[in-house]
Amino acid sequence: MRNVWLSLSVVLTLAGCARKVAVTHDPAPAPASAVQTTLQRQARNAVEAGEGDYELRQLREAVAASPDDVEARLKLAAHYGARGMSDLALEHYRLAAERFPDSVAAARALVTALRKADATGEAKDVLVRFCNRSSRAPAEFFSLVGILEDADGRYANAELWHRAANERQPDSSVLHNNLGYNLLLQGRATDAAAEFRRALALDPRSEIARNNLGVALAADPKEAVLAWEAITDAATAHSNMAAVLIEQKRYAEARSEIQAALDYAPRHPAALENLKLLDELEGKRAAAAAPRNTLRGRVAMAVRRALGVSPASN
Repeated sequence: MRNVWLSLSVVLTLAGCARKVAVTHDPAPAPASAVQTTLQRQARNAVEAGEGDYELRQLREAVAASPDDVEARLKLAAHYGARGMSDLALEHYRLAAERFPDSVAAARALVTALRKADATGEAKDVLVRFCNRSSRAPAEFFSLVGILEDADGRYANAELWHRAANERQPDSSVLHNNLGYNLLLQGRATDAAAEFRRALALDPRSEIARNNLGVALAADPKEAVLAWEAITDAATAHSNMAAVLIEQKRYAEARSEIQAALDYAPRHPAALENLKLLDELEGKRAAAAAPRNTLRGRVAMAVRRALGVSPASN
């Protein structure tokens, strides 16, 4: 299964750029004529029959000869997918999952195809039904339900699925990392840090778990920087810490971390980008706090000048 584990990897900048795209709508297509409909049906039948595709014909013959061979059915579905016929592939994955309801391979293939088709709701339903029905459900299925629940903002329910995954496979660094990330989303940084440490104990090379541990330890920047320094250079560690602090709107602390990064590497790209972002954010905050160019604002500034108070002071 494609690696779908949620993580907060090394943060170089947390700035985003929202874009609005103008959407144009093409005129509705004209209804297909009887001839077009017939041709489309014939083309589809030809594809199903494997005309011009020797490998496809062999796969279909294998399925016909061994209808209880789940592997043959999955190979047929994969062949359709590889040829760009994703709708036919999905149909065959559904058929395989229905005919072999206890097959982990069939369920996994169907879920993967559904996620590629952006049908994540249906994919989650397939996983939930399989986990509730079959004792053969692997830990990864429970974890993936948790991930999909996290994506929907159902963090408390997602935690139950992540914990169920860890109960079934307690020696998995990845699963402990996923549970830790869920706890981080719930604002439970201390509990999250404990899970990230368990993940690192199982796999000391896991950069994802160590990065997430740094985020969980953000309340203590020194400890977080030490966690990052274990996998990267000092400048990057301080720049990462700055990015987390910027996200938390702790601008003064962020500026100190950026300066520390630049002391180590004056041309560090991520640190310079974070510095630019911080300057923009603080500039906007100062502009929002300044009196507007209205009569009331001008009077307030005149009073400040009369009292000898700097217009930028509070």
